[in-house]
Amino acid sequence: MAKDKKFVEEITAMEDDFAQWYTDVVKKADLVDYSSVRGSMIIRPYGFAIWENIRDVLDGKIKETGHENIYMPLLIPESLLQKEKDHIEGFAPEVAWVTHGGSEELAERLVIRPTSEVLFGEHYANIIHSYRDLPKLYNQWANVVRWEKTTRPFLRSLEFLWQEGHTCHATSEDAQEETARMLDMYAEVCEKYLAIPVLRGRKTDKEKFAGAVHTLTIESLMHDGKALQSGTSHYLGTGFAEAFGIQFTDKNGELQTVHQTSWGITTRIIGALIMVHGDNRGLVVPPKVAPKQVMIVPIAQHKEGVLDKAYELRDQLKKVARVDIDASDKMPGWKFNESEMKGIPVRLEVGPKDIEKGQVVLVRRDTGEKIFVPMAELETKVVELLEDIQNNLFEKAKAHREEKTSIARNMDEFKQVLVENPGFIKAMWCGDVACENFIKDETSATSRCIPFEGEPVSDTCVCCGGEAKHLVYWAKAY
Repeated sequence: MAKDKKFVEEITAMEDDFAQWYTDVVKKADLVDYSSVRGSMIIRPYGFAIWENIRDVLDGKIKETGHENIYMPLLIPESLLQKEKDHIEGFAPEVAWVTHGGSEELAERLVIRPTSEVLFGEHYANIIHSYRDLPKLYNQWANVVRWEKTTRPFLRSLEFLWQEGHTCHATSEDAQEETARMLDMYAEVCEKYLAIPVLRGRKTDKEKFAGAVHTLTIESLMHDGKALQSGTSHYLGTGFAEAFGIQFTDKNGELQTVHQTSWGITTRIIGALIMVHGDNRGLVVPPKVAPKQVMIVPIAQHKEGVLDKAYELRDQLKKVARVDIDASDKMPGWKFNESEMKGIPVRLEVGPKDIEKGQVVLVRRDTGEKIFVPMAELETKVVELLEDIQNNLFEKAKAHREEKTSIARNMDEFKQVLVENPGFIKAMWCGDVACENFIKDETSATSRCIPFEGEPVSDTCVCCGGEAKHLVYWAKAY
């Protein structure tokens, strides 16, 4: 038992050092390992299985809305990246350059894609000619590289995985409708599958995507009171289309410029999952995206009939859940800890006494509650339990967010709230970027979004005291 206890103690308590707790969980739950390149991560099978489940849900929903998957090259010529001025200025500090091919210096530097707007722009200019070619609804699943100064697995790494949608439309209205629709899709995936409540809103001009007319965002709140941008959808207008000459002939035979969107969600959403649901025993994975929803742990498995019954139960449950069995020779206590560390929603214990009584013990990862269930009712009970755990995780996260959301009417209140109850701060803003910059410089908090819905909390700007134009959610963020 001493070894079992030590296994848990190896996680730093989140109350003592949240950053170290996060690192411990990421490593000890076998999600990632570090590579020999600074800031790059090896996503291990368990971590990748979580990403695959999220990806499969997203991919299905993207295809349901009429989008097709495509793949763009990894490398971008420097001259192509330079075509949209705001875009290159926004990404210049983060790009990684390829300067040599073999031993020869390249005549033109190549960029390892930080995002693919320019690649899609060039391609769309070649394939779009008529209104009949629109809308063009493409998405790609890919890796990108951004040379980050400080890194952390999932949250901010040099290379990460994502999907990036890029679409072309005949009108501004159609493009803006697409931008909003895809944000709603992200919100649905986060809330219904990842059990993460999100705020929906528009980014300020300072925080929007480089080259976009406007950016819509979903923002979530982590356990430590910091915000995380969890998905963005950008209305690009005609900026890229004009730079790349993406034009079409309309029904009247007149030449028009397309209106574009781009939108993406990345592996950093796994970081959100860890920090929203995790606890001092490790990871907690919502059932809908859990690679393993039920882990069977045989008790006294050396005794006759125990392992046979465990495998029989596994085969029985396969019809309704993703189930596995830990038949290793480790002690049951170690297996319990391992299952909890990996956040598996339900642990099923079965031993000789349970077999005699025709029952099993189900243990919830979210609450630790033990439930005795007759074997005859097992399938029904597991389905109900998984659904209840999914809902409970969402409601718990939502209650935490509400508890960590405060109102500030002036800078004194703003600073006080950041110390006493770090989280989202609802405060009014005059719209002047000088006030936005001042708040960031003074407090390290940034504007997260101008929410689509929300009542004004005062008439004056939290910073300058001038006339307020927008309700804004502010927070320190990852």
